[in-house]
Amino acid sequence: MSTSNKRKKAPTKKVANKKGKRKEDMDSDMSDGGVNENGVQPDEVLIAGHGDVLDEPTPLPKELLNTLIKPAGLFIYFGNVNWDSMGKREVKGQKVFPNLYLPHRFMNLRVRLVASGCVAGHCVIVTEEGKAMTMGRNTQGQLGLDHTDTVNVPTLVPAMENMNVIGAACGRHHTLLLTDTGTVYAFGDNRSGQCGVGNLQPQLLTPTRINYRGPPIIKVGAGADFSVILDVKGGLHSFGLPEYGQLGHNTDGKYFKTTTKLCFDYQTSPKRVVLYIEKSKDGHVSPVDVTEIVDFSCGQNHTVAIDSKKRAFSWGFGGFGRLGHAEQKDEMVPRLIKYFDSQSRGIRSVHCGSTYSLAITEYNGLFMFGQTKKTGEANMYPKPIQDLAGWNVKHVGTGQTSIVVAADETVIAWGGSPCYGELGIGEIQKTSTTPKEVNKLSGVKCNGLAMGMCFTMMIAADDTPEQKQKLEALKEYIPSS
Repeated sequence: MSTSNKRKKAPTKKVANKKGKRKEDMDSDMSDGGVNENGVQPDEVLIAGHGDVLDEPTPLPKELLNTLIKPAGLFIYFGNVNWDSMGKREVKGQKVFPNLYLPHRFMNLRVRLVASGCVAGHCVIVTEEGKAMTMGRNTQGQLGLDHTDTVNVPTLVPAMENMNVIGAACGRHHTLLLTDTGTVYAFGDNRSGQCGVGNLQPQLLTPTRINYRGPPIIKVGAGADFSVILDVKGGLHSFGLPEYGQLGHNTDGKYFKTTTKLCFDYQTSPKRVVLYIEKSKDGHVSPVDVTEIVDFSCGQNHTVAIDSKKRAFSWGFGGFGRLGHAEQKDEMVPRLIKYFDSQSRGIRSVHCGSTYSLAITEYNGLFMFGQTKKTGEANMYPKPIQDLAGWNVKHVGTGQTSIVVAADETVIAWGGSPCYGELGIGEIQKTSTTPKEVNKLSGVKCNGLAMGMCFTMMIAADDTPEQKQKLEALKEYIPSS
């Protein structure tokens, strides 16, 4: 099959220009254009995956499920509701809904899980009963509803109707769902293999089981065009676009198809991350023995993971110091973040935004590295966020340029412009470069928090009469379908 209908423009300059590589696609983050210029690759043969006809999936052990399933609460939403224009330049004549600059009760839904991603214009909402609903942009079928029309109202995913969903993750145009049997389903854009189904079928419009055979999965994560999953034994597996080393397989997957045509060797099935390293000051590389990974988070093109010894490793795109190694080099394999490798700096959790990372130490210190703003200086190594010293941070949401954290019994948010209400601090002062309390949510107990590109979703506890009363004071938002 000839690929003559592909764009003829030869990307030679792109390769020669070393500097150009550092410019990650900030503006085109949400462009619907194709990344895959590889023509047609031969599909891999699908092996009978974990739980095909061979083995009926069995639910994970009860004790484990109890730790993974969080208590339900009321669905609170603030930020942008214009799914189609989110992250793009405005189009004249497009119908625009006003942003929600204050927290709203979203259709009074009760949910137990919300998920989105720092470059995602869509989201997943899991009801109290474990049913998956999706809403938002749907250009590549990332809502799993068997069509590509934008959806403004949370809609049940028909194919997952009889499944109990316990985890979810959203990439730029793809989505992963995790069920209580430790099985992962993916849908949406698959042009870089980010759905992990063993082939490069460009779009999956309905949930499709990933091509994985191994221990049950307990956590899923997604970057812009890649995905990472964690199994119950602490093994990390990744698939999708390898461009900046974000898969951690010691390659950026680049090769020349012709003298001028640069292509990527996409990872279309989950592949285990096997090597973890540390680098000394003089550049000497030595392997680190990692027995199990306990948590991880994906940014736009990078990943940070924590092992059972509370050490943090990061890899992928290094721009703005988001990997925390005091240099901007891309890392092709997980590299130990030296700063946290000392007494009293063990890491409890990590949260990655598009061009930055946040880490919480076991003593509740919140550290930021990378850059949250579009301009200005970047933190080349982890720096504590002093304004939050002494707060007990329970949940963190990381958006494109904004951060929202739930600490003690309140919510704190900050982010530079442009803001679309995702900070929830009102219309008069829409942005705040320093952490600011969200007054409307003070005294509200947060059971869960997630941010998309420029919107925030929160699960607010509503068990006691006092909590209910607090939440009833918030306005209700009913989207126009």
